[in-house]
Amino acid sequence: MTTNEWLQIGLFLLGAGTLAGIFITKTPGFGRYTTSVLLLSLVLVVSAMLLVAGKIDGSIFINIAFTVTGFAGGVVTAKEQ
Repeated sequence: MTTNEWLQIGLFLLGAGTLAGIFITKTPGFGRYTTSVLLLSLVLVVSAMLLVAGKIDGSIFINIAFTVTGFAGGVVTAKEQ
């Protein structure tokens, strides 16, 4: 197996572990934070796997990572309505 295949397997296992951790530790139902964490985790894992597979450039991945960071910061600092 090549290094890229090992990276893809590792990213897949990391993503699967992250999603399993989200569903195991969350409270029942989908609230604002659970949905946001689930969405952000999926976006990061999928974009990282696309980067390792050579389907997207590193600059596109950096843009996605900064977007996810900004969105996560907005979710955390947003005031309750």
